[in-house]
Amino acid sequence: MAAPPPQQLERGEIIARNVGVGCLTTMAGFFSGGMIAVLVGKFVGSVQGCRPPEGLPACNWWVYAGIGAVIGAITLPTIALGKLNRRRPNINAE
Repeated sequence: MAAPPPQQLERGEIIARNVGVGCLTTMAGFFSGGMIAVLVGKFVGSVQGCRPPEGLPACNWWVYAGIGAVIGAITLPTIALGKLNRRRPNINAE
């Protein structure tokens, strides 16, 4: 028995879905990218022999956090929306 064909969304529904997914993944990418970059900064600081001040995670952590947050806010939505909107082959076409 063949699986039923996937439901086709209207243009407005696709736009709403993409905006929702884009906003959610932008925020997630912003914070996760920043945290990962601060971890990288901690490793770089350890290799360089830098000792961060009391209560701070790494030397120059704000630079790493800012760059990582921007990279994460761009890449995560791009990957998610790219996967979500890629064309699927029509397996029912004969």
